[in-house]
Amino acid sequence: MGTAGGWLVYLASASYRQKLKDNLTQAGYQATLSQAISESGKSMFELPFIWCASPQRVLRTATIENWELAQAALDAKTGVIFLTPHLGCFEVIAQAIATKTPLTALYRPPRKAALKPLIEGARGRHNLLLAPANLAGVRTLFKALKKGQAIGLLPDQVPQNGEGIWADFFGRPAYTMTLPAKLQQMSGAPIILSYAERLSFGRGYVIRFVAFDETPGHTPEQRTLAINQAMEQLIARCPAQYIWSYNRYKTPPGVTPAMDSTAQEPQA
Repeated sequence: MGTAGGWLVYLASASYRQKLKDNLTQAGYQATLSQAISESGKSMFELPFIWCASPQRVLRTATIENWELAQAALDAKTGVIFLTPHLGCFEVIAQAIATKTPLTALYRPPRKAALKPLIEGARGRHNLLLAPANLAGVRTLFKALKKGQAIGLLPDQVPQNGEGIWADFFGRPAYTMTLPAKLQQMSGAPIILSYAERLSFGRGYVIRFVAFDETPGHTPEQRTLAINQAMEQLIARCPAQYIWSYNRYKTPPGVTPAMDSTAQEPQA
């Protein structure tokens, strides 16, 4: 069903189709187009289960690898910064972490107000606190780190004006949030990467935690570029499962466009 849904959306929307193809080509993964269309459909059809089923039931479909990386940091009381790209079933990762330790996750409310109660109710469950993507939310994230707790962010989500820099992402400037790098610099908490690979034929998910190389650069700008590079490496593990239809290269309102001549104007 997910595969059919993915193809239906692909064939029905010219803008969606073009965005998907352009971003795959930019990253050099155009050969995965058919698989990416199918995986995109699966990501849509799995949401009702991920959001509405109990965390215990959801996590029975998942296997967790390398949690000891996070546990070591939590035991050291330094806090942990989990960074997760829009790769695979990223929605399941927060639920998995929250079954092991309190998690505060940065959250951008949906544009449609009618969806807000549904999404917040689905995401903000046991041991999982949602922090709005504003100054108050940033303070909430920092307080959690000071308590030695875990926080989670989607670093490939385009931030608003003044909250990011232009940094290379698959060979093209992308407006990228500097918040993860700044929080790491202020708190000293380690960054741990995570993603959830979707297994074929409905066999569930494998949630993997990956160490982040803390050595490249000392400034937030250098760290932000390093985070983008780390996201690229995660995506390379299962490239068809990245949400290539996301407008990653858009120019947010008020932001000076990148020098790259192909930078896009603001759009959904």
